[in-house]
Amino acid sequence: MNKKIKTYIQTFDSLTNHELYKILKARAAVFIVEQNCPYQDLDDIDFRSTHITIFCGQEIVAYSRVFKDNDHDLWHIGRVLTIQRNKHYGLQIMNESIEVAKRLGAKTIELEAQCYAIPFYEKVGFKINSDEFILDGIPHKRMRLQLLSSI
Repeated sequence: MNKKIKTYIQTFDSLTNHELYKILKARAAVFIVEQNCPYQDLDDIDFRSTHITIFCGQEIVAYSRVFKDNDHDLWHIGRVLTIQRNKHYGLQIMNESIEVAKRLGAKTIELEAQCYAIPFYEKVGFKINSDEFILDGIPHKRMRLQLLSSI
């Protein structure tokens, strides 16, 4: 039986309790349990983020959030995850996230990539723009995507 793949793009206030619960459960499963990294996931950025969720049937298979830096004209993609690997959901969630950021007015998008994931982000056009730094005990580098302006 083929389960339907559906993408949802929502503000925090439009998420149902069940959707928010599933998102937080997926984030905890990947970033806290799977990566054995205790950290404070709930950082208040969710309130001002656009949440992109890909469901297969009733289950989340990929997620990210897009948000603008309050102090600069810089957009961010964060909390990128896939639950089911090797099914191209990662590229799907990134391409959707980039499109959402463009629609919201982004000219530049930045993310903090775990070092092992840098080749993945390079596939969608991100380029390294920082030295390595440790975030929550995991090596990261900042990466940036400069979007083409439509003239």
